[in-house]
Amino acid sequence: MSIKDLPADARPREKLLARGPQALSDVELLAILLRTGMAGKNVFQLSEELLGPDGIAGLLNATVPSLKMVKGLGPAKQAELLAVFELARRALSQRLKEREAFHTPGAVKQYLQLQLAHKNHEVFAVLFLDNQNRMLAMEELFRGTLSQTSVYPREVVMRALHHQAAAVVLSHNHPSGSVQPSRADEHLTQTLKASLALVDVRVLDHIIVGQGQSLSMAEQGLM
Repeated sequence: MSIKDLPADARPREKLLARGPQALSDVELLAILLRTGMAGKNVFQLSEELLGPDGIAGLLNATVPSLKMVKGLGPAKQAELLAVFELARRALSQRLKEREAFHTPGAVKQYLQLQLAHKNHEVFAVLFLDNQNRMLAMEELFRGTLSQTSVYPREVVMRALHHQAAAVVLSHNHPSGSVQPSRADEHLTQTLKASLALVDVRVLDHIIVGQGQSLSMAEQGLM
């Protein structure tokens, strides 16, 4: 069944305007962006395929190559989806720059999820915060393989001084999917805490990001 075959009050666009976006399912919201399906696959089926088992969280981590693999998703739709995902990243970034990040710790996790979860190689990143815990900048400082990365405390300290940061949030992704910290992760966190303490910069958290999930080492009592 196509959208035009539905009763007017059941069509996603009309339903959104009448009842608000919160009344729509993920499939319906995505169908509004896609507008049309293809021969043998209506827009709702295409939306369900794109959402897949990981749902909207997984889709937000989509890349150009992964979208190109979806039959029926042409360049225009790929570009529109990627633009929406980038707007979501920028909205979260703006929120963290305007407000104290740790009044809304969930926003920090969401932001890092959008930035790191889709990468197929390990990345170590740092959020640099001012003395009101607002984000000054985020930098990806080190890249590694699927299993390890080399992080140099001296470089982290230098970048913290460059941004005149009062505090930082450390983060890295686990491309394997598991977000459980390793002994190496715990050791690195303590090493960086000690190094940054020498220049009066606090380490507030170390967040590990995987596909569709993240873990705060501070919340786990591992800091």
